[in-house]
Amino acid sequence: MAEDVFKALSDPTRRRILDELVERDGQTLFEICARLVAKHGLGLSRQAISQHLAVLESAGLVRSRRQGRYKFHDLNTEPLEHIVNRWLRPEKPEGTP
Repeated sequence: MAEDVFKALSDPTRRRILDELVERDGQTLFEICARLVAKHGLGLSRQAISQHLAVLESAGLVRSRRQGRYKFHDLNTEPLEHIVNRWLRPEKPEGTP
């Protein structure tokens, strides 16, 4: 699972998609595409962004949900928390060597 997360995070476009979802969760594909063009100058096709979202979903970093005819994308930070917690050491009480 961690390999999928690292692979997903290795691409700068996918990191920008995650940045946009951090700023505003629950966006449609159209909204994500518009924000990437407006804020980052990325003129990728909707199909290309959709493929990036599929990689993020397979890594568990993005969850999608349907409401009517719209599909919304939400950030899921659980995979990142698992990776971070893997290398964090529990704090030792004061006075313990």
